[in-house]
Amino acid sequence: MEILSVRGVLPEHTYPQEAITDAFATVIAQGGLDERLLRSFHANAGVRQRSLVLPLEAYGELDGFTQSNDLFIANAVELGARAVVDALKAADLTPTDVDLIVSATVTGLAVPSLEARIAALIGLRPDVKRVPLVGLGCVAGAAGIARLHDYLLGHPHDVAVLVAVELCSLTVQRDDVSMPNLVASGLFGDGAAAVVARGGVERGGRAEVIDTRSRLYPDSERTMGFDVTSTGLRIVLDAQVPAVVSHYIREDVDGFLADHGLTRADIEWWVCHPGGPKVIEALQDALDVPRDAVQLTWDSLARIGNLSSASVLHVLEDTLRDRPPRPGSYGIVLAMGPGFCSELVLVRATSRPGAGS
Repeated sequence: MEILSVRGVLPEHTYPQEAITDAFATVIAQGGLDERLLRSFHANAGVRQRSLVLPLEAYGELDGFTQSNDLFIANAVELGARAVVDALKAADLTPTDVDLIVSATVTGLAVPSLEARIAALIGLRPDVKRVPLVGLGCVAGAAGIARLHDYLLGHPHDVAVLVAVELCSLTVQRDDVSMPNLVASGLFGDGAAAVVARGGVERGGRAEVIDTRSRLYPDSERTMGFDVTSTGLRIVLDAQVPAVVSHYIREDVDGFLADHGLTRADIEWWVCHPGGPKVIEALQDALDVPRDAVQLTWDSLARIGNLSSASVLHVLEDTLRDRPPRPGSYGIVLAMGPGFCSELVLVRATSRPGAGS
């Protein structure tokens, strides 16, 4: 499978972290809120600014899950459609060229699913195949690329698209003063991204997917996710996430690479999901790589926050545009998410710098 293009998009409302912190402090349940703790979490999140789907002042006016989810559907379809169209244009393709569309989201519920609504909006063919990925969360960007690869192995002449859309700001619970909610309110942002791929390798795209590896970890269901409640999606986020990464990820990566006669020393570029400062540091230590190897992950976290499934795709776009890999060099796309699980994608650069950008 060849990756032809990657495009990320953001909503129009962008605010410095300090402004978001001030606004959240005014709408969170005041009874048990430790505002100093809140401000500490936000200040240490590694985030400089974030883009939100609503104006900042509108979040205090949200009234329940129904309204939030209606806003999710309307805005997610618009953002997702923009990402898909941008990615198709970058690949010199049109919506009618698409044979499969995979959508990924965890921050809202939509039936029909997002890709069906996007198909109607941008003019995908009526015989387009659709696969919605719901509930994978932060891992879904990498897992979505892997599932495109699975499909295109059996359909080598097809064009497949992944679209990931997350509006994390609409899930923040105003009555929840737990540490997971306070941490999440300082970390997650809104955005979307799309990947266009086709079967085979014609040396006209950006990277070739060599293989993928999924890993589901034991006894970790409550490490990360959402509880679905009457007020919406309530964050589940265990402080042990960095420890899980530290315990498993080196062995996972080494075993995956060994199956291809490779080691970590053969990997020239790393595309890692920006899960948060402690998670990125755990990745650096586990993989034994310097900060510069994942600097674009740190930069993405600072510039747009953690966009759940869309984040690793933004980092992939940044990598291909800002640090074009040497043709023939190997890279790893890596993300983790609810399950608790990880997804590894082994890729090889196939183009000259600037091609398909």
